[in-house]
Amino acid sequence: MRRAVFRFAETGAALSALYHRARLLGAEHLPARGPVLLVGNHGLWGYETPAFFHLIHRATGRYPLGLAERGFFKIPLVRTVLPWLGGVEGTRENALASLKQGNLVVCYPGGAWETFKKPRYHYTLRWEGTLGFVRLAAQAGVPIVPFAGFGVDGTFLCPEDERWCVPLAPGEKYRVPLGVGLGPLPLPVKMTFAVGPSLEPPPADAPETRLKHFRDRIATMVHHLLIRACHA
Repeated sequence: MRRAVFRFAETGAALSALYHRARLLGAEHLPARGPVLLVGNHGLWGYETPAFFHLIHRATGRYPLGLAERGFFKIPLVRTVLPWLGGVEGTRENALASLKQGNLVVCYPGGAWETFKKPRYHYTLRWEGTLGFVRLAAQAGVPIVPFAGFGVDGTFLCPEDERWCVPLAPGEKYRVPLGVGLGPLPLPVKMTFAVGPSLEPPPADAPETRLKHFRDRIATMVHHLLIRACHA
C-alpha cells in the first residue's frame, strides 16, 4: 500500500513538473551525497513541493526529505500519508536524525505562515524571526543550501477577504485561503526554482547575535535567488 501510494505520488509529481514547465537552476550546488539542509520559500498550499522534489531527484538521484509543519500531523489522514511521501514531522529530534542519516533535508522556515498566506504576502518570507533552522544546521554541523521558487504563489487565485478562509486547525496561521484555478486544475503558471551555493553554519555555541546575522544572510540569498528565478 505504502509503495503504491509513493509511486502514484511520484507520477503525479512528474506530471505537475511537466504541467508547470518547471525547471531547476543551480543544480550543481546540490551535493550528490552527504547531509545538507535546503532552506527557502514555500508556495501557496505547499502545492509546488512535489514538483520541486521531483526536480531534485532528477538532478541528483536523491529523494529529499521535507520537514513538515508539526500541526499537519494532528490531522489523521495527513499524518499517515506524509511520511510515506518523504514528509517528516518538523521536530528538532527528527530533523537531527534525518541529517545524521545523511539525508538531503528540505526546510521551509515559514511553515504554515507561508503555505496559507494571503495574496498580499506572496513571495515574502514569513519566517517570523525564527532561528530554528540555523540552530539545527549548527548543531548538526551541516551546510545550508538556499533556494527559491518563483511561480509557486500563482497557482491559484485567492481573495484577501477573511470570509473566504477555512480554519484547518486552531490558530491564525492555519486559516486556509480558498482559491480558484483553471477549473479543477491549478493555473498553468511556469515554475522556476533556483539553488544557490552552500554556506557553513556558525558553530553550535555561537551567540544569538551571530545566529541572527546568519539567518538574515540566508534570507537575503533567498531574495536574490527569487529575483534570478523570476527573470530566468
